[in-house]
Amino acid sequence: MKMDRLYAIVLYLLNHGKTSAAELSKKFEVSVRTIQRDIDSLCQVGIPIVAETGVDGGYYLLESFRMDAQTATEEDYSHILTALKGYSTAIGSSHIDTTVEKISALTKKNDNSIILDFSVLREVDNSLIQTLQEAIKIRKAVCFNYTNSENILRLHIVEPIAVIYQWYAWYLLAYLKDKNDYRVYKLIRMRDLEITEEVFSREHDNADVILKKKCQNNTQTTTEIKVRCKPEAKAKIVEYLNGKTTAEYSNGECDMVLYVIETEHLWLGTILSLGDSIVIKEPKHIRRRIIEAAEKIVDLYK
Repeated sequence: MKMDRLYAIVLYLLNHGKTSAAELSKKFEVSVRTIQRDIDSLCQVGIPIVAETGVDGGYYLLESFRMDAQTATEEDYSHILTALKGYSTAIGSSHIDTTVEKISALTKKNDNSIILDFSVLREVDNSLIQTLQEAIKIRKAVCFNYTNSENILRLHIVEPIAVIYQWYAWYLLAYLKDKNDYRVYKLIRMRDLEITEEVFSREHDNADVILKKKCQNNTQTTTEIKVRCKPEAKAKIVEYLNGKTTAEYSNGECDMVLYVIETEHLWLGTILSLGDSIVIKEPKHIRRRIIEAAEKIVDLYK
């Protein structure tokens, strides 16, 4: 177990650079003292780990250190192959298929115990993702028409950082030079995408680092909604709205609480789709919003 952890610590430092003992302790679920002993053990066998003290201190590997390319096992290659095959179902690229062939040739193990089918992710034109990837690769800004959540259409010129799939949709993480800020754009709302001749105005951090900072600085607040629901609605509220049960009743009904971002619309559509199997108890302004939406639908069919 310790040898596995030592190997994992080296890999983590290779991939993440300078890391504090506290971070490593949290990552590997051991004490800081154990991490310190592990670092000592690695240094004793010749792994060049540097320790820096101070507020911004931590451990890091000398840049000259490289690991043997043959450290991956048959099982490792099997995991890589599974992930690549899943990626291929989402993107559908001949380049990915070629990579799958290359990895397949490195292993005799063909583990089909897990199959990842992400074909549902093809909600946007694959050429759009490929164009964005090309712009990121050559470090050129892109321009596109974008319809925001308020149905307002505007032209945007941004420096693309990464294409991301999260929250059940594809997004572009990009730098908006005029605002000196990083923004996230939903790909399905983009139109007329083009790569410009404008080169990146600055060096950008890794996408993971940018996203982490955005999450830390996110001031978007959620609204607590209390509902009473019938038995047939409970599973759907848990699945689609992450609802939590607060009280249960003998007739099978229950009280639940859920949290939503009011400017988004998926939660509203989900609640409306549940019809009379769910009742909003609080807050009052959400009740009014549901009533207004329902009245508009009824008016259409009168």
